[in-house]
This record gives sequence, structure tokens and C-alpha cells, in this order.
Amino acid sequence: MLAMFFWAFVIGGLICVIGQLLFDVAKLTPGHTLSLLVVAGAILAGFGLYEPLINFAGAGATIPITSFGNALVHGALDDANNHGLIGVLTGMFQVTSSGVSAAIIFGFIGALVFKPKG
Repeated sequence: MLAMFFWAFVIGGLICVIGQLLFDVAKLTPGHTLSLLVVAGAILAGFGLYEPLINFAGAGATIPITSFGNALVHGALDDANNHGLIGVLTGMFQVTSSGVSAAIIFGFIGALVFKPKG
């Protein structure tokens, strides 16, 4: 059990270190960095490498933004097998819609509850 926590921390931390290095060394903007990490997760998923990483690191691989790219590719491929070319688009939206919807709803509630500084 302790090893599972350790590897989740290490892998999640490495993903965060990569993101921080993109900010600091490459001087990329937050939008560019997030997009790059999503694309990296999608590429790893496309080659079948992200699922073994999830099996090994658990939450260390499912919590960072790279997992969003994995979810997009995984949903698109699954639905493409069932519905053909149109499934590529619908699969991405189906898999990620609950997470994106939750982010929008909780962000709106947070904006209503808390007073912005200004």
C-alpha cells in the first residue's frame, strides 16, 4: 500500500516538474504549457502507453492534466470502433463532458459565493 502512494507521488510529481520546467526554462505561457501536456497525454494514449502508466501510478497519472488528453483519445477510439468516423467526435465529448461540466458549475458557484478582489 505504501509503495502505491510513493509511486503516485513520484509520477504525479514528475509530471508537475515537467510542467514547471516548461514555464521556467522554456518560458511558455500557462495556456501553451497546458496544451502541450494534454497533447503529450493524448500521444501517449494513442501509442497505448498511458494506460500502463495509470496502472502503475494510479492517481499520480490520473489527476494531472495529461490524463485529460488520455481521456480524449480513449473516448474517441472507443466510440470510433462503435460508430465509425462520427464516433471520434462524440466519444471525446461523452467521456470528458462530466469533468468539464463540473468545472464550469463549481467555478460559477465559487464566483457567486466568494467576493473578487479588485
